[in-house]
Amino acid sequence: MNSPPLQLLSIVIPARDEEGCIASTVEHLHIELRLQNVPHEIVVVDDGSTDGTWDILQQTRARVATLVPVKNPGPHGFGRAIIQGLDAMTGDAAVIMMADESDDCRDVVRYWQKLNEGYDCVFGSRFMKGGGVIDYPQFKLFLNRLANRFLRFLFRIKLNDTTNAFKAYRRETIDGCRPLLSPHFNITVELPLKAIVRGYTWTTIPITWRNRRTGAPKLKIKEMGSRYLFICLYVWLEKYFSRGDYRRQVAHPGAASTTGEEVAVHARQSD
Repeated sequence: MNSPPLQLLSIVIPARDEEGCIASTVEHLHIELRLQNVPHEIVVVDDGSTDGTWDILQQTRARVATLVPVKNPGPHGFGRAIIQGLDAMTGDAAVIMMADESDDCRDVVRYWQKLNEGYDCVFGSRFMKGGGVIDYPQFKLFLNRLANRFLRFLFRIKLNDTTNAFKAYRRETIDGCRPLLSPHFNITVELPLKAIVRGYTWTTIPITWRNRRTGAPKLKIKEMGSRYLFICLYVWLEKYFSRGDYRRQVAHPGAASTTGEEVAVHARQSD
């Protein structure tokens, strides 16, 4: 792959009512990236918090020079906050990360390293060899595996953790997936599925996840089913009926063969 070298990593973190953990999330991430010499900015989008999240971000900014607090004035929503963060970032690559310390800072470094091998996207999987989950609620785990099996069948892909938000993209990949339509958690499937359907190169690495230790989860399963289905069918229609109108027009040398190779490798890893 012949992709240009990356200069700055933007970590985009949507946050709503996360006063109990946002400071430690930012500080631990900053320390890890600084120790590993990863040039970075941490873009935290306050998505209408009613607690002290914004004030804590202002205080943390005095200690973490790379923190960029952004306020979403509304309308609110997980997807809208991510889009605002992607719009505000100045890096040439982005990692989307949760605010509750459920994602491992060390995996952010591994994303950066993998992107620098030339991939357009790097997707983490908690359910491949080397990955893992800690304290995952059983009912949510059942729904997760069911939804990901459905996506694997629908799109004929081997990625087995599409619904996880924690992923990495080059800026040109994000721009190539616009316009982003999902106002809520369904953006977690819109971005990777669009990237795959539109012909961007990708690979998968194992990641770890642990349940939040403070605050309340923001994902409301009852509210999200139809929204996930809508965006999945939207991208599925693009894949099979758009006649390639939205596919990437300029590929890196060897990108087509690399994409196929990575899918084949991932098939062996994730089955």
